[in-house]
Amino acid sequence: MTLHAVTEDRGATDVEHVRWLTSDQQRCWRAYLEGSARLAEALGRQLEAEAGLSLAEYEVLVRLSESDGRTMRMSVLADSLAHSRSRVTHTVARMEKHGLVARQTCSADGRGVNCHLTDAGFARLEAAAPGHVAQVRESLVDVLDDEQFRILGEAMAAVAVAIGR
Repeated sequence: MTLHAVTEDRGATDVEHVRWLTSDQQRCWRAYLEGSARLAEALGRQLEAEAGLSLAEYEVLVRLSESDGRTMRMSVLADSLAHSRSRVTHTVARMEKHGLVARQTCSADGRGVNCHLTDAGFARLEAAAPGHVAQVRESLVDVLDDEQFRILGEAMAAVAVAIGR
């Protein structure tokens, strides 16, 4: 469906109130979309080839490794990854089959489920981390100067807050 067809369906009054992007904003928006997609692809490709992990699996391992007792409640884990609970549940189930994590009922209230990083999962993370960090440097950190990287971090933090991290 073309933009023209959409505007005809919605009527002129809706179109008149849209704050369309300027040419510069459109250029930046598209650059962001392409750059972020290519970055995610490069990071995922490296992790899969060198560590047999998806980017989502790697991020689960990282979050768990940084938490007390290498354990997090599943809902907190999902929130920290900005993924749906069902997506995290599927990812964790796949990882559990490989012995990287283990799920257990939350002892605090008996209703929630905790995800625990196993020793095998921690070892897999330790083995994967050097290659991943090298790819992050090659694909992002070393491409930008320090100021660009700082601004990128601040901008993405602002987006996360605005959307409701």
